[in-house]
Amino acid sequence: MKWSIFFLLLVVLALIAAQCGAAPTQAPAAPAKEESAAAQQESAPAGGTKTLIIGFTSSKTGSLEVPSTGQTRGLELWLEQVNKTGVKLADGTVIKFEPKTYDDESNKDRVQQLYTTLINDDKADFLISPYSSGSTDAAAVIAEQGGKVMITAGAASDSTHTKGFQLIYQIYTPASRYLTGAIDLLATLDPGAKKLAIVHENDKFSTDVATAAEAYAKEKGYEVVLFEGYDSSTTDFGPFINKITAAAPDAIMGGGHFPDGSTFAKQLYEKGVEVKMVTLLVAPPELKFAEIGEAANGVIGPSQWEPQASYTAEVAKTMNIEWFGPMVQEFVEAYQAKYGEEPAYHAAGGYAAGLLLQKAIETAGSVETQKVAEALDKMDLLMFYGHVKFNTTPENHGLQIGHEMVYIQWQPDASGKLVKQVVWPPDFKSAEVASLGQ
Repeated sequence: MKWSIFFLLLVVLALIAAQCGAAPTQAPAAPAKEESAAAQQESAPAGGTKTLIIGFTSSKTGSLEVPSTGQTRGLELWLEQVNKTGVKLADGTVIKFEPKTYDDESNKDRVQQLYTTLINDDKADFLISPYSSGSTDAAAVIAEQGGKVMITAGAASDSTHTKGFQLIYQIYTPASRYLTGAIDLLATLDPGAKKLAIVHENDKFSTDVATAAEAYAKEKGYEVVLFEGYDSSTTDFGPFINKITAAAPDAIMGGGHFPDGSTFAKQLYEKGVEVKMVTLLVAPPELKFAEIGEAANGVIGPSQWEPQASYTAEVAKTMNIEWFGPMVQEFVEAYQAKYGEEPAYHAAGGYAAGLLLQKAIETAGSVETQKVAEALDKMDLLMFYGHVKFNTTPENHGLQIGHEMVYIQWQPDASGKLVKQVVWPPDFKSAEVASLGQ
């Protein structure tokens, strides 16, 4: 009897299951592949607002902190301004931008790891380079492999653009032209000067600049009586200054970055080295350089940009090229209002990098990588930062060919306070060059 009841229950359950239809067991659906905001925008309906991720690293600590901070602040100012209205595409989509950034600790060995993270984990749509040529060179490999356009601010080495990269775009005047203007300036200052001492930091950027300057000087008939490099950690320049004194040059050129350049200038002054001209990289254009006091007086530095530079829409018309973005004074006032100080060229470079990306997206009418790259390839314009045009040959793709350096010198104003003056080139100068210490 028990077995009959049990059998009957089994039959009933089987009939119920057959009637209802049991669903087959299925494996869980694979998670959807994450896409960047740019990829989503390309497939999204027209209209609405889309946010792109702008990835970059900055040196919040370490030896490159001062110039990197300026570059980052300039970029952040652009982000703040552009996000007020966004960039409107032809289909009505409004593009806004969100930054994703990490501290690279002034260590180029961290850069590739961090840019890999920006691309793979953070899904950055576009990249801005870190500060310094060495770090940018490392980041460029990752950007190219990841298929991301990267605008390089704070990087001047030519060699990055000899490796076949197609998505890396330089806004700085290349290292090969960094000090050539200083040699031309020396020729006008004292045609009789014939001997140069070049003492430079042993890093990629400074070495590239110094090597190019040596070649240009020899081409112009100068004798390079001393050409030496020093470690980035150098704080005692006594041995190098002794060699300079023994070589008796007419001018000293070189340096590297802010810590070593300001220290070198200070020790040249303290040891009473007498030459007709001292021109150092990176440090002199920074406002903090004046903190070394009288040692800054008369020192010249190549600058990618200065507030005194007269780039205007009217000049663009005479050059028969397009003008884009704010006027020089508008940028300066906005930066001063946000940060309470005058912008140096590193800040201008950071802002300009964002502005160029904005222009490329507007011109392309798209955020698709290849279309933005094509817009950058065709770019030839004047902005508050100066002329921008890129080399598009396979041999040097993305190398900056439009922008030119200006040279500043620290001079006392009417009250005796040291201020920066543009002394070269002649068309943009705000004052005549002064002798050291005068």
